[in-house]
Amino acid sequence: MNVRFDVAIAGGGMVGAALALALGRQGMRVAVLERHAPQRQWPPGEIANRVSALSRASQRILEHLAAWPRMVELGVSPYEAMYVWDAGGHGHIRFDAADLGEPDLGHIVENRVIRLALWEGLEALDTVEILCPAEIRDFHLQGEDAMRIHLAEGPPLDAALLAAADGRDSWVRERAGIPTQGWGYDQQALVANVVHERPHQATAWQRFLPTGPLAFLPLADGRSSIVWSTSPQHARELLEMEAEAFHAALGAAFEYRLGEITASGPRAAFPLRLQHATRYIAPRLALVGDAAHAIHPLAGQGVNLGLLDAAQLAETLTATRYRHRDLGGEPALRRYERARKGDNLAMLAAMDLFKRLFGNDLPPLRLARNLGLDLADRAGPLKHLLIRRAMGLAGDLPALARPSRPPVREG
Repeated sequence: MNVRFDVAIAGGGMVGAALALALGRQGMRVAVLERHAPQRQWPPGEIANRVSALSRASQRILEHLAAWPRMVELGVSPYEAMYVWDAGGHGHIRFDAADLGEPDLGHIVENRVIRLALWEGLEALDTVEILCPAEIRDFHLQGEDAMRIHLAEGPPLDAALLAAADGRDSWVRERAGIPTQGWGYDQQALVANVVHERPHQATAWQRFLPTGPLAFLPLADGRSSIVWSTSPQHARELLEMEAEAFHAALGAAFEYRLGEITASGPRAAFPLRLQHATRYIAPRLALVGDAAHAIHPLAGQGVNLGLLDAAQLAETLTATRYRHRDLGGEPALRRYERARKGDNLAMLAAMDLFKRLFGNDLPPLRLARNLGLDLADRAGPLKHLLIRRAMGLAGDLPALARPSRPPVREG
């Protein structure tokens, strides 16, 4: 006998888990289909090298889902300023939380912390069933009101809607025949945690090099998490270096802004590309997070866009259910796609433009971008608009991302 759900979610990562928690707290019957359970514990003082820079909008979403207090307990790192400068000149721009009347600009948080806090919230709900390990083998429309999902093990299940939150290489998106547009950047992002001589001053630092941006993201214990976007060959060389050589190369690339690099943790690298699904929906199917879009990490917006997707889809489905309409029907899915696709495309285009502008070493462009940085730094209203938009303090946001607490009913 098939089990019936309101929504089945392929993928229990940060975005999929946030969507499941938002829906489950509204009393919807949700199935989370995930291959790997989250990491439950780690040695005291250890910080993973995969972190996210969470915006204020993302913080609000996680607060409204009651996951934020657990994340604070596990460890979050607020940052109060951001400083960006160009290796090809003297152009720079600085953003300060104090100028906005805010306590901080955002938080640097380990991905595993976000995921674990969300999963613990899911496990406390009787409206959510977590199937893990679970692997989707196939899915197809079943009659007029359901998507039937076949798993590698166990009976099939039916849902009014299948949400694909299974990442940049989404199998569900591919199986549904939804094409993507985009290109590889011929870059890899190298990540690691490092110790440096000088304090980071709760500041996120980013230097634009011709080969790609190098960011130092401040951690609460005084270390920094680095994201170094560079050529694949250079990334391989950095991965293979002995610690002392790596520290010297990193310090030089960063102009020793925080002094010498004195220690570092494990290094890893992953390829970068821009990717956008040509559509976010199909019959009884919706894409969220990286399944819908992949973005260059230079502004740290990937997870933030995904959490906004989850918040918007949850809001749309909650309103649809309140009106006793079909959760997987085209009207509801069209509303979700209209609300998110344009904003996501604009952010992807802006980050691609920044990447190309700062990755080009032609003298006229180098001069123009340095002048632009300096002018933007002096133009208070423009600078405030830019950072408020990035923080999620401006724009048309879903209810979960707004300051006032939306009505949430425990399932």
